[in-house]
Amino acid sequence: MPDDADKADDIDIDTSLINVHQTRPVLEQIANKWSVLILTVLCPKPARFNQLMRRLDGITHKALADALKRLERNGLVQRQVLPTTPIGVEYSITPLGLSLKTPFEALYDWALTHGPTLKNAQIAYDESKA
Repeated sequence: MPDDADKADDIDIDTSLINVHQTRPVLEQIANKWSVLILTVLCPKPARFNQLMRRLDGITHKALADALKRLERNGLVQRQVLPTTPIGVEYSITPLGLSLKTPFEALYDWALTHGPTLKNAQIAYDESKA
């Protein structure tokens, strides 16, 4: 028979699932690989497009351009045209984007802590399927 703690856990899970229709669209915008990395790079200081390309090893020009447009549309990144010749564009994180710093730091810490365990699990899985 479940105790009160189990019932409390079930209630928390059920409440989370009820709100999936509200949280899913938001998480789809901020929780993909490139959004997290772009916002992390922009947290300490603004950067130009090519600086972001160099920092984000493996991202394509199109993927970066699309991600930056999506982040700007969502109010997480600000695009500023610089009065230079040739014209330059700089991207900076907005206060709303900066509010993600603490959750992203927790995610990075988790990745650093549990990355080796994840890798070992992948190896064990692959070996069991070979």
